[in-house]
Amino acid sequence: QPHLWLLILVLSWLRATGSLELIPSTPQITAWEGVTATTFSLEQPRCVLDGHARATDTVWLVVAFSNASKDFQKPKTQAEIPTFAQLLTDGHCMTLPPSPVQLPCTDSVGGSGSALLLRVGNDARCLADLQQSPYCNAPLPSPGPYSVKFLLMDTEGSPKAETRWSDSIALHQGRAPGSIDTWPGRRSGGMIVITAVLSSLAGLLLLAFLAASTVHFSSLWLPKEAQSPEQLRIGFFMGKRYTTHHIPPLGFEPGLAPLPSLSR
Repeated sequence: QPHLWLLILVLSWLRATGSLELIPSTPQITAWEGVTATTFSLEQPRCVLDGHARATDTVWLVVAFSNASKDFQKPKTQAEIPTFAQLLTDGHCMTLPPSPVQLPCTDSVGGSGSALLLRVGNDARCLADLQQSPYCNAPLPSPGPYSVKFLLMDTEGSPKAETRWSDSIALHQGRAPGSIDTWPGRRSGGMIVITAVLSSLAGLLLLAFLAASTVHFSSLWLPKEAQSPEQLRIGFFMGKRYTTHHIPPLGFEPGLAPLPSLSR
């Protein structure tokens, strides 16, 4: 019938021009996982592909530099899928191809409390041999910024549906050695004054401790003759004088002058 043929022609034209069904979803960075210098985390596309994907389909993650995302051409076969090596040359690649069966429609947090996420750039081992793992999830080569989207493909490698592009994602950057603030050249005047005062107080406390230690230990080094009577009396037992025996000492005769006192 004419209408049926017209519909087939329109669908064929849309497929040929690369127009896909747009899934009203945008990839989001996870709130519980941050961004590093080579990786970032995305929420898994759960409950997003329901009604669009079959169990035999594949969900690819397209990673592109934000300024090159508009130039991404959707592959029509498996052979046209851009590899990780093409990220630096063409500005985009595809990775992390799970099946819809691995993305059930559940809560964003599993029963064990672990976050269900996709860590982009998390496999450093695949860099050793990109020929064996051309679609590997290798660390991202630069700070970006990057944009990502999910692309649903069937078993023949033909795209079926896609999500929107994410917002730009910039990775953390290391600071150049010349931009690192050093001491004391780039410190404020108030900071220098506070540091000088604290250093002076620490020096005074150290001098006071050394002086007290010197006075305390000097008494141990001096001979007894050089010590004052007050120092000699320190530590001696002071008690009353008493007679230890009622028998008078030898040489004592009644009527004679008493012996000198020992209390002096």
